Amino acid sequence: MPKTQQMNFFLSSALATTLLFGATALQAQTNMKASDTEYYSPVPPTLTIDHGIPSDAIVLFDGKDLSKWKSEKGKANWTVANNVLEVKPGAGAIETNEHFTDFQLHVEWKSPEVIKGEGQGRGNSGIFLQGHYEIQVLDNNNNPTYVNGGAGSLYKQRPPLAQVIAPDKWHVYDIIYKAPQFSKDGILTSKGTVTVLHNGVVVQNNTQIDGTTEYIGLPKQISHGPGPIILQDHGDLVQFRNIWLRKL
Repeated sequence: MPKTQQMNFFLSSALATTLLFGATALQAQTNMKASDTEYYSPVPPTLTIDHGIPSDAIVLFDGKDLSKWKSEKGKANWTVANNVLEVKPGAGAIETNEHFTDFQLHVEWKSPEVIKGEGQGRGNSGIFLQGHYEIQVLDNNNNPTYVNGGAGSLYKQRPPLAQVIAPDKWHVYDIIYKAPQFSKDGILTSKGTVTVLHNGVVVQNNTQIDGTTEYIGLPKQISHGPGPIILQDHGDLVQFRNIWLRKL
């Protein structure tokens, strides 16, 4: 058989096979019942919400004390008053006693009452995920700065998709974080990702994390396991309240 005829034969055979399987699949689809695509287990857990907090959440700060936190120097000693946690300048960062991997994190924060400074020098703090990756906290009310260092940014890596102002000065971050994965040899196999809602507005949408947060230089890939939530002391009287986390 000439090569041209062989080619036509093979193409015709392939087309016939495709049509046959397509017809078979269509027949199977036609014969399906609604129940064929339904399943009843495993059943998702049932959660209740109490004052906006899911029943499976770990409350990291309830307005009373810092029992879930420690500092670089030992005991966490930031100021707690009127159900609010306030940075104590010079005391250093505080971090959770417990370490986490993938999570949903809720944090409410407020810029200092007295406005002073500008750019990165006004109302600056930060929320570090697993101790390595910073979501920026900064007074963003008429306070220009570099865009990948503003409120809602993945600091020095990705700017927020929008700048969201809080009229009453209290901001809300809802953060969904998936940790990076490393091989046994410490090689990165999957980058971490973060989604951030700022006052209900998506400002980071499944954003890939390039590596550690660096003030000078490029992000670094450092192999690690579970890590803490860290709140930064940047010398400003930033306030926090209602901090809770759900493990994912």
